[in-house]
Amino acid sequence: MKLHLLTVTILTTTLTGIGMSSALAEEPLRIGISAEPYPPFTYTSSDGAWTGFEVELAEALCDAMQRECEITPTGWSGIIPSLQSGRIDMIMNSMSITEARQRVIDFSSPYYFTPGAYVAASDFSDEIPAGLDGKVIGVQSATTNATFARRALRDSGVDVRLYDQAEQVNRDLLAGRLDLILADEIAMREFVERDEAAGFEIKATAPHHDAYGEGVGIGLRKEDDELIEALNAAIAEINANGTCSSLSERYFGTDVCISDE
Repeated sequence: MKLHLLTVTILTTTLTGIGMSSALAEEPLRIGISAEPYPPFTYTSSDGAWTGFEVELAEALCDAMQRECEITPTGWSGIIPSLQSGRIDMIMNSMSITEARQRVIDFSSPYYFTPGAYVAASDFSDEIPAGLDGKVIGVQSATTNATFARRALRDSGVDVRLYDQAEQVNRDLLAGRLDLILADEIAMREFVERDEAAGFEIKATAPHHDAYGEGVGIGLRKEDDELIEALNAAIAEINANGTCSSLSERYFGTDVCISDE
């Protein structure tokens, strides 16, 4: 009788474990994006819901994987620790694939690439970067543009000021506390179209530099091999069926998607 009870106990425990595993497998994937809006990639609509190029792209990827997903806003400066701690399952927030980041996390295949762009007042006539000696430039910290500024502009005499949030950089430019800013070209195209940014324009784009890595990818934990494989297949699918290009054209007026074809 004792043996029979033990068998039942083991069987019950095993079945319970299987049930728990199945439930966990069906939990939504938590997609980490910066809690600070980054239009047109990620921002909140009038009803408070998150939208934007990367939000819609994430939805398309989840549909391709047949997985339920949920947007999980996270402070940019803590987004990698949030991934490593398990608070989120992936980062999809214009994060460039760089050697430094690959030391601590893995990435999916790249899904888009855009260069950095310098924005200044329309009457700013100094040559970039040769004429930046004594100028003040604003850059969001913990970004590839910040890495580029540190590596490529350090000998130009420019005063590089780092900010936690992209909108802080934009506001200080508009307020006259900065001479120019360096940020993603697509985001800057949207910025200079704002009413409050009248009189400002994109002056130049940054050259190709190893600081920018090989493009933007989805950040993942190093042990999540199955998820990386599934995401890479989904990225290939949305490239093949035109979803990525269609979203890019709608949001940016140009195709920034990276395809293996």
